[in-house]
Amino acid sequence: MTAFDASTPFILIARIKVKPGKVQEYLELANQTDAAVEAFEPGMLHHTFDQDPENSLCFTWSEVYKNDDAFLAHLANPSVGEYLQGHEQLGDGFSIEVYGTVGVQCKAAMEATGLPVKIFESRCGYSRV
Repeated sequence: MTAFDASTPFILIARIKVKPGKVQEYLELANQTDAAVEAFEPGMLHHTFDQDPENSLCFTWSEVYKNDDAFLAHLANPSVGEYLQGHEQLGDGFSIEVYGTVGVQCKAAMEATGLPVKIFESRCGYSRV
């Protein structure tokens, strides 16, 4: 059994709703952000933006972080800040779920975003990277 803490991987699921008529513009913003994350964040192990098959205005970011430091680097990426500002204009909802245990500093950084975050802490299992 793994001891889960700030040094272990975790999954973040962000659910987004886009304003009607803004999907194409939002997809451009998401593509720019995705490219910047891939280029500058080696601790991001998985990063996809998927469209809900039943509602074309709803999307999900699926992200796997190597550890808390990888998430803190994500928040420090200027493109992520630009994305969040763009979401204020183009989006109509944002919620975040975290699957895995994060440390105090990471949890505080998540809360400081002002976005609704729900953390599901790990009780058993293992991680393999």
